[in-house]
Amino acid sequence: MLGALIGDVVGSRFEFKDFKSKEFVLFTPDCHVTDDSLMTLAIAKAIVLCRGDESRLATLTERYMKEIARLYPGVGWGYLFYQWVMGYNPTRPYSLGNGAGMRISPVGWVAKSEEEVKRLSKIVTEISHGHPEGLLGAEAVAMAVYLARIGTPKEEIYRRMITDYYPEIDSFTLDSIRPTYEIDDGGLWVTCRGSIPQALRAFFEAESFEDTIRNAISIGGDADTIAAMAGSVAEAYYGVPAELEEKLLCYLSESLSDIYFAFETVKIPRTPRAK
Repeated sequence: MLGALIGDVVGSRFEFKDFKSKEFVLFTPDCHVTDDSLMTLAIAKAIVLCRGDESRLATLTERYMKEIARLYPGVGWGYLFYQWVMGYNPTRPYSLGNGAGMRISPVGWVAKSEEEVKRLSKIVTEISHGHPEGLLGAEAVAMAVYLARIGTPKEEIYRRMITDYYPEIDSFTLDSIRPTYEIDDGGLWVTCRGSIPQALRAFFEAESFEDTIRNAISIGGDADTIAAMAGSVAEAYYGVPAELEEKLLCYLSESLSDIYFAFETVKIPRTPRAK
């Protein structure tokens, strides 16, 4: 989850600005949490407080999404999601947007099997992203986090992602898309298919956690969300330097920090990699 929060906060000042370089300061006073971090923390809180009872997970997820969102009304919400989560429209969105992938990383940190990844991902995603593309995107990111966490080699994670989720990952490199890649606008949503393959590619081409974040932001587009998704997987694979965690926590309120630390007590540790 930490990787998603860092990617979001670092990317917040680049969102929709089509910044095309890996050279930038990670944290500045212009950085801030966005809806990506808030909904990641909402899912984390629901996982912590359901205490393993999956029958309560959907209800708690919806409750904490709404409770947390209403404290932060101006941080980049998608229109339909905003209308629902703020209580202006009781109809749940049926979204294929990349919000499904930006918030899903906690699932990859608590699941004990691939079957559990798929089950938990569906439970917390279909609340607002029940479109098949939304469900697929969330599961892809959650599965990549899970596979990275248990020590799966990057080559195998790559194979699984192109075989089971997004074969188009194998059809481009970051260098090939960087000059022309821009915000993927699916109408009311920035789509999963238009941003998750790029986020995963940012991880696959990286040499470290920080390099993943820089890769993700360097292609432009929906920078905070692409970096959040790429950072989710990179954290599970590489870990996160302590100094970056310390800097990230400066951007969280006390109540958000409480959720972060509570989740740290229930997540399953990553398998360390041989150096």
